[in-house]
Amino acid sequence: MSLTTAAAALCAGTAAHAQSEQASSSQPADASAPKSPDQPSLAGSEGEIVVTAQKRPEILQDVPISISVVAGDQMRKAGATQLVDLSGYVPGLQVDSAGTPGQTTVTLRGVTPLTGAQTVGIYVDDAPVGSSSIYARSSIFSLDLLPYDINRLEILRGPQGTLYGASSIGGLIKYVTVTPSLTRTSGVVGGEVFDIDHAHGFGYAGQALINTPVVQDRVGLSASIAYRKSPGYVNNVQTGRRDQNDYDQLGGRLSLLVKPNDRFSARFSAIYQKVDSDNNAQVVEEISTGERLGDGYANNNYLDEPFTKKFQFYSGTLDYDFGFATLTSATSYSSTKIRQTIDASRVYGSLYPLLTGGAIPAGLAPFDLSLDLDKVTEEVRLTSPNGGRFEWLVGGFYTHEETENRQVVPALTMNEEPIPALNPLAEVSLPTTYREFAIFGNGTFHLTDSFDFTGGMRWARNKQDFRQITSGLLFGTPKNIPGQSDEDVFTFSVSPQIHLGETAMIYGRIATGYLPGGPNVAVPGVPPQVQSSRLTSYEIGIKGTLIDPRLSFEFAAYDLEWKKIQLTEVIGGVSAAVNGGRARSRGIEGSLIFHPVPALSLAANGSYVDAYLTEDAPPIGGLDGDRLPNAPKWSGSLTADYSFDVGSNRANVGAGVRHIGRRLSLVESSPGSVPAAAYTTLDAHGELTVDQHWTVRIYGRNLTGSKGAVSRTLLLGLPIQYTVIPVQPRTFGLAAEYAF
Repeated sequence: MSLTTAAAALCAGTAAHAQSEQASSSQPADASAPKSPDQPSLAGSEGEIVVTAQKRPEILQDVPISISVVAGDQMRKAGATQLVDLSGYVPGLQVDSAGTPGQTTVTLRGVTPLTGAQTVGIYVDDAPVGSSSIYARSSIFSLDLLPYDINRLEILRGPQGTLYGASSIGGLIKYVTVTPSLTRTSGVVGGEVFDIDHAHGFGYAGQALINTPVVQDRVGLSASIAYRKSPGYVNNVQTGRRDQNDYDQLGGRLSLLVKPNDRFSARFSAIYQKVDSDNNAQVVEEISTGERLGDGYANNNYLDEPFTKKFQFYSGTLDYDFGFATLTSATSYSSTKIRQTIDASRVYGSLYPLLTGGAIPAGLAPFDLSLDLDKVTEEVRLTSPNGGRFEWLVGGFYTHEETENRQVVPALTMNEEPIPALNPLAEVSLPTTYREFAIFGNGTFHLTDSFDFTGGMRWARNKQDFRQITSGLLFGTPKNIPGQSDEDVFTFSVSPQIHLGETAMIYGRIATGYLPGGPNVAVPGVPPQVQSSRLTSYEIGIKGTLIDPRLSFEFAAYDLEWKKIQLTEVIGGVSAAVNGGRARSRGIEGSLIFHPVPALSLAANGSYVDAYLTEDAPPIGGLDGDRLPNAPKWSGSLTADYSFDVGSNRANVGAGVRHIGRRLSLVESSPGSVPAAAYTTLDAHGELTVDQHWTVRIYGRNLTGSKGAVSRTLLLGLPIQYTVIPVQPRTFGLAAEYAF
């Protein structure tokens, strides 16, 4: 429910392992900077990348899922600090932004969120973050961790309902953090300065990481802190404020690994992150002309639109090896607090004369949003060792979420003083409790040396309690209406695999996922409960290496059938969630990495996504055949990377061009649907490492100065003006690090 009507991969390796933003180094991407000898690496015994996509360590080429891997150190090298920087460099991934880190909407393979519920799951190590409730707005506030303490990102395409559960019908993004070292001390200290076109000041960043044994071979500690100050480049033509969209980002992490013997280990982690901005990187286009205000980087908000997001995450993972299987217990607690203001004066403030018969002139109307999410999760699983004829995993999962969604629209004069006769215009509180219990299992039969069969299933039950508390002039009599829901959901996956020798694999995959339903708002004509949305994926793919193995490749084709899609319908000025009809996303994706010589890497990746309704969707004005929003048909990148010696030192240079196709803000026939034109950007980087300790790097992003739109919408869904989040203007950065 809302008061408004708006609802690189940057790493090295093979194409089956990762896509490269600006570079794909001839060496495996480091897991951290620096890396300890016992730090789990991206690389296996022969340079193969190891992932945990199926909740066990496996060589990526053997996993029958379309996966990309992005190394944290490669993100730093390229100057990429947000998920939005990965769009175009990871096949099938589209990230839309509302103007700062943490205000992100993630779409994979065209499966876009059409309500406040996320369709791409977010994990930190073994634990999900974000909410499964439809009222927590998790779809537009995905987690954006700074890359300084990230081993890698694993990006899994297609529904992951069997092993990862709810809200992963499009796929999953998994942050894998650095593991503490038990054998030696290492660390890195660095700083960075960068300049963004149209900004009147420089940005700067600093970070430090230490990874050290506390008790040799038994206890290890990893600690880090990072800070980033980004300058603003958007001017306000209404107030005269310059560079109003600067922001601060602070992150810290502490992790302790205890391994008293070869059978038992315990890992405890704590993460803190805060994003704080006075305004967003939004610019305005005139409805009549489609031209941007000012120099193309200008807004006209009367009121500041601050955004603050605080994220805390605590986890403990215990492993005990019984020999025949390993028992794992993964416990987590996360807290997310979001405060946001949107200037709704041009919508609600203009109503004051109408509401008072002209007695009160138009005024100001900030739309204040407060979101609080407290989430506890527990997963227990038993996993057989790798390498047997039959590899299996069974487990159980529980989560308990408490969410508060509070929305207030005060009525203010142009001097920002309350108007007693109108204040507040509206006030809504939506406290929600979400509880889910699930049991799951997964197994792989190695039937012959060349044929495997993987299958899994999951049963889940969720129960939700909800209250709709409303007051204010626009709602009339105050109301406090309860609601509740419960549902059982079954998901499965099956995947046959044919190995073509030791260098390639063909796989098929049928998998299902679901988006939880929930209790609905109390509005006449709206059902009391929204049913869960279901998606079934049919996929065939091939991945492998050729030419000793200088050429790496991965290709996949898929058909995603989505039913009971959840939609937002506006009834009487209030938005409610309802079930619509069906939709489909069909596409192909692929990547190639070629090493003509060991020091040179050439890479290409791309995707074609055709996501559309297959039935009319009257609640959102959609017609059969309409394209879905946030899903470019074409996207992709070309990259090159070269490493060479400079005396006794090592240097690396690289460049990448990425293309994002045309997108829509809503389904094609919706009256409020707004297109965003295709755009292309050029990025480059270079670095020099001296004496294996000092590294100096430079990078440039959007070197051609593209003014393309990351997203383009109507202001609060109404034809008043276009709100555009532009690609960050041309950016140059200089960084230095000392590793020990």
